[in-house]
Amino acid sequence: MTNYTKLPAILLLADGTVFHGKAAGKIGTTTGEICFNTGMTGYQEIFTDPSYFGQIMVTTNAHIGNYGISNEEVESGRIQIAGLVCKNYNIAYSRKQADESIQDYFQEQNITCISDIDTRQLVRHIRDKGAMNAIISSEILDIEELKARLAGVPSMDGLELSSQVSTTETYTFGKEDATYRVAVLDLGVKKNILRNFSERDVYAKVYPAKTSFAEMEADFKPNGYFISNGPGDPSAMPYAVATVKEILAADKPMFGICLGHQLLALANDIPTKKMFNGHRGLNHPVKNIIKDHCEVTSQNHGFGVVPDAVRASDKVEITHVNLNDQSIEGIRVKDKKAFSVQYHPESSPGPHDSRYLFDDFVELMK
Repeated sequence: MTNYTKLPAILLLADGTVFHGKAAGKIGTTTGEICFNTGMTGYQEIFTDPSYFGQIMVTTNAHIGNYGISNEEVESGRIQIAGLVCKNYNIAYSRKQADESIQDYFQEQNITCISDIDTRQLVRHIRDKGAMNAIISSEILDIEELKARLAGVPSMDGLELSSQVSTTETYTFGKEDATYRVAVLDLGVKKNILRNFSERDVYAKVYPAKTSFAEMEADFKPNGYFISNGPGDPSAMPYAVATVKEILAADKPMFGICLGHQLLALANDIPTKKMFNGHRGLNHPVKNIIKDHCEVTSQNHGFGVVPDAVRASDKVEITHVNLNDQSIEGIRVKDKKAFSVQYHPESSPGPHDSRYLFDDFVELMK
């Protein structure tokens, strides 16, 4: 186990609020938009979810690291969060399947974190004041210097990030002789989405974020298209909106998750907005108004579609609604084989209530 000394560290929020804690991970300084996830488990999947790129994650569960790190439980090739804020940082772990400790994991990937923070107080503050930028440092303890550094961090509003986390080269996933072929536009796709496709007799080919519809169609001749989750502001992605419009114009089966949901809305002239806090957790209740049932969902998004614009649209219909705040969680395009949801049916981490959506997509391709 790597040597670990609890040096002092500081968390400074953009509104001037200061929290004093202990250094964790790599000694250093990191910045990003601070947000919180209410999940009781699944911290490793959260760390490696590309949708969290550029964000400092606050975990509300009291113990982080207690079941270690397993190389098989990653959602991408590296840690994607900009930094971690937690209460109890547990280096000793109690799971035989784990490969290493959380401290070794963060040090190997140069991620700066802070522990011994009253995360209940911090989350209540963010909940009331809204998402904002923050800085963590275990090397700079001068508040004025940290404020100066934080002032130069761009807002997530208007930031295009998917091209930074997308694959740079195409690759395939699943069996080549599978019944269905799906082209995946990688805006920050999670590995468990690809696993869910493979389990349903789908051979997927994953393309870089800025690949055109014409390129994917000519190269792979897929039965359907998948628009993935990812980080950043969807309204700053005209290249992806154009691709979605081309897929719709060709009347190809299409499924979008999270960022893919927002892009499907934009392609149908429905605007998106930055949410006050967003939804991040494993227990968000969503009603499927087509099937008239409720499902518990895994969510991670800081942007959403504008509800009034969806309701006024003559191009799409609402399929799912959030039962906490009535935000729009799912839409389908009228007279097209295209639908999307705001949440994460691959449920990694989270409940499996929504995995039927992958089956619905396969049905569209039949």
